[in-house]
Amino acid sequence: MNEQPYKTLEWIGDCQSGHLRLLDQTLLPLEVVFLDCRDVQAVWGAIKRLSVRGAPAIGVSAAYGVIVGLQSSADVPRDRFNEKLTEVTDYLATSRPTAVNLFWALDRMKAFANQRSELSSSEVLQQLLEEAQRIDVEDQQMCLAIGNNGAALLPDECSVLTHCNAGGLATAGDGTALSVFFAAHRQGKKLHVYADETRPLLQGARLTSWELQQRNIPVTVICDSVAGWAMKLGRIQAIVTGADRIAGNGDAANKIGTYSVAQLAKAHNIPFYIAAPSSTFDLSLASGEDIPIEERGRDEIAHGFGKQTVPDGVEVFNPAFDVTPAELITAIITERGVIKSISTASVAEHLQSAAS
Repeated sequence: MNEQPYKTLEWIGDCQSGHLRLLDQTLLPLEVVFLDCRDVQAVWGAIKRLSVRGAPAIGVSAAYGVIVGLQSSADVPRDRFNEKLTEVTDYLATSRPTAVNLFWALDRMKAFANQRSELSSSEVLQQLLEEAQRIDVEDQQMCLAIGNNGAALLPDECSVLTHCNAGGLATAGDGTALSVFFAAHRQGKKLHVYADETRPLLQGARLTSWELQQRNIPVTVICDSVAGWAMKLGRIQAIVTGADRIAGNGDAANKIGTYSVAQLAKAHNIPFYIAAPSSTFDLSLASGEDIPIEERGRDEIAHGFGKQTVPDGVEVFNPAFDVTPAELITAIITERGVIKSISTASVAEHLQSAAS
């Protein structure tokens, strides 16, 4: 299902001695290096330092992280296994606070084990691996469906803008926002993608452009500050981004800078689309005001990629995400279809139909 010429993540081996292999995204585009995560600390570290990133990919990685975290408990009594499961899931949940798929996957793994109290520790470990693999495959299927649903919104000839990276590097499959481009490309539509650099870690410049180049889709990288001028010049006909968490009313958290792009889109009357799986919705949050926003370290800005660009002693504000209000979003694309006229009611109706 995944046409990428590489695997962002994969499980190697069995439940007892296998491990999670991740493409280290911190080294792209110059180096293609894989990390073999054989313990839960390695998985936690990979998520924290953005070796693996993107809400769906984080969720799948966390599910596999549960397995490596439980391997040493395969032969202990079930009550001790359950205690270890809670310890591992609680630990992995501390890696990043904003991406809801992380918590969704961990809760799913924990609930799956708790519903099988009659099994031995080794038996439930095997079934937990199978559940993690189902999460993996479901993500790949969702990516394809999101792509096909979103491609229908793009005209046959179109220049589109995207912010950050929401492609195969952010998921187990074809991506969310980029899956829309991949599907449109497969359908024969002529696309040209503009990729914001996405400061301070340059996910657009390093990752999105690399992915599109791998798939032979024309791409132009621009500084984040160029986006508005590109719209003014008529170079952009649509905008598609991913999301890391979507509140019950449709407010969407995504990489910092997305809010600015959405405001610019409104000013230039350009459709702004969010592409995300239904698992990205967090109905426990009424609005985006309740979404926790991760703040990252000073050095990502002050010493970006090893070079100091901010004087010593000067403060830095480095939120990793911002929240785009639902009223700025033209539509939300999921694996089940497209939500238009976004509201608490339309979101609930869409998710209810997805669950039925």
